[in-house]
Amino acid sequence: MFSRPTAFAQIWKSWFSSHSLVGNKNIILMGPPGAGKTTVGRIVGQKLDCPVIDIDDDVLETTWNMSVSEKLRDVGNEQFLEEEGKALLKFSASGSVISLTGSNPMHSVGMQHMKKSGIVVYLDVPTTVIMSRLKSMKVDRIVGQASGVSLKDILQFRKQFYKRWYDIRVLCGADTAAEVVAEKVLDAVKRYQDTELETFISTRSGRSGRSTEKDSHKYFSDVVTESLAPDGGLFIPERGLPKFTAGEWQSLIEATYIERAQVILERCIHPADIPASKLAEIIGTAYGENFTCSKIAPVRHLVGNQFLLELFHGPTASFKDFALQLVPHIFAYCIPRTCNYLILVATSGDTGSAVLDGFSRLHDTDKQRIAVMNFFPEDGVSPIQKSQMIGCQKQNAWSVGVKSDFDFCQTAIKQIFTNPDYTGFLTVEYGTALAAANSINWARLLPQIVYHASAYLDLVHQDIIPFGSPVDVCIPTGNFGNILASLYAKMMGIPIRKCICASNENNVLTDFIRTGVYDLRGRKLIRTSSPAVDILKSSNLERYLHLIANEDGQLVTELYNQLENQGHFQLRKDLLERLQQDLVAGWCSEEDCLAAIHSVYSTTGYILDTHTAVAKVVADRLQDRTCPIIISSTAHYSKFAPAILRALRIAEINQNPLSQLHLLSSYSPLPPVHWGLLETLKKKGNEDHQVCAADMSTLMSHIETLIQNHFM
Repeated sequence: MFSRPTAFAQIWKSWFSSHSLVGNKNIILMGPPGAGKTTVGRIVGQKLDCPVIDIDDDVLETTWNMSVSEKLRDVGNEQFLEEEGKALLKFSASGSVISLTGSNPMHSVGMQHMKKSGIVVYLDVPTTVIMSRLKSMKVDRIVGQASGVSLKDILQFRKQFYKRWYDIRVLCGADTAAEVVAEKVLDAVKRYQDTELETFISTRSGRSGRSTEKDSHKYFSDVVTESLAPDGGLFIPERGLPKFTAGEWQSLIEATYIERAQVILERCIHPADIPASKLAEIIGTAYGENFTCSKIAPVRHLVGNQFLLELFHGPTASFKDFALQLVPHIFAYCIPRTCNYLILVATSGDTGSAVLDGFSRLHDTDKQRIAVMNFFPEDGVSPIQKSQMIGCQKQNAWSVGVKSDFDFCQTAIKQIFTNPDYTGFLTVEYGTALAAANSINWARLLPQIVYHASAYLDLVHQDIIPFGSPVDVCIPTGNFGNILASLYAKMMGIPIRKCICASNENNVLTDFIRTGVYDLRGRKLIRTSSPAVDILKSSNLERYLHLIANEDGQLVTELYNQLENQGHFQLRKDLLERLQQDLVAGWCSEEDCLAAIHSVYSTTGYILDTHTAVAKVVADRLQDRTCPIIISSTAHYSKFAPAILRALRIAEINQNPLSQLHLLSSYSPLPPVHWGLLETLKKKGNEDHQVCAADMSTLMSHIETLIQNHFM
């Protein structure tokens, strides 16, 4: 924003004098040896015109009257850490920039003392870069170094300590100049201190971006619990999503999935809502042991330039697990302790079991105050999906079959949320608030951004492409959440060229992307073998329309009022042109879907699920083969065994879901039959579920009964 360094420095001095250093807080730089803490610290100190203290030079060597390397050689690793920690405990400063040693964070008591005095900024530099720097600096002795212990192992071991203490992370690439890192530090500290910086607005708010509601400021923790804006719109960040530089993305190429998720989500969630340490705990719980593949979301080569992003290794075998193993813990952290919460969910198949499973994994104290009610079309999901949803019912999680389709279920929940008389009644009468776990909830989208970004980084890591080369993505799409997340990843700096929307025979989105006309008149939902995209009203499309309409909430309101009242709307020509710069679309018949499953299995031995097969067919038709294409494999084929068995031309199909899976397993397929699904189907008991008519008053009655039984 500022073209001259002098102007930049004056702004920062002014800002810090009135904000950051009030209370005499320090900026404390932490990171591995070779991260540039000393150099960056000096630059930051110069910009702020404040004291700069280097723990190595100004504290340790002064206290010991010898060099740090001499001290380490004299006393050995363990004693060195202890004496280093004691020196920290005796040290005090205020209003300063402090550069820690690489080993300071390994002394717990010393770091607790330091953390009380300021904001700890972690200079996160890739391990390979640090090793190269240390080699060029001819550093031959650091704490932990010994015969048979590699430098890489030492640096990896230390990461756990850095992650424990930091308040803010600054990504530093191989070629990032110290001056640039210093400016990043200042930007990050400002973001940390300014809790008013990251607010959310409704897609239906005015062009100014401000809601007309008195309580217009909504923060991440608010939108997680409120889900739907009071005006019926969807929440979006007022200032948009964070942008990553190419160097920052490249610094994540060697990172694990969990590490990538941590970095990306830290930038999307303000630390005032969830501190970095708590976020790390939540991410570790969500992805640590609940996924069967250590890579969490592996990318597998299929054929030619096509790659599969396998999103089915979670406990309920669909891409919904990525959000719904994470969001329940975020929700439990963000909600006030003074109220009970009932999560309402509408599902076309996969969301239900993922929500039920995710919220059932909360701590017992959280389960006492958070319950889930899942509504699904009784005759609109696969037999295995239904068995899975029923089998996932737990003490705080229930499923209700509705004698209608998904669109009714989703619309009913939206109407309930926007009925202040009813929600107010539940709060006053039962002390219970309602919340949503569908992809209308902003928190559901963030984990999906992570796996689209991670897939691209995996292709770079595998030397399929150099960083910066484009890829296309093809995603089976119904509610527009997954493909919207890929568009968000593109906005954040991932080089995605085209997002290909793949529809089944319910191809309202394909028609819309091609023509700009969203038309539900005369359309009836067609039940297909890919039920997760058997959707006519795509909720998350509203967020994308708000984006391409330059945040014109009034226009979005007019479009959706017209859709609600007249059953259709049409985009202006300029908006359609902008949409078609991002999106292309195609659709797939039932016959072509099953044929693709058979063809891929015959040539590769790999079994696609029905949704992935829809995307494969559309990708074959629309890709131009000038760059790799990543096809989102959104569910495991085990969930759709009858359709898979038909596609593989197996005549005798037992109606028992467990028998169907055993039959598929006998073919030694790739990937193997999903273990979590097998375990769920093997369980006896908890096999009943409630069924209700497609009537609003009946749904409300079920909600009240659940609240009375669980919370009262």
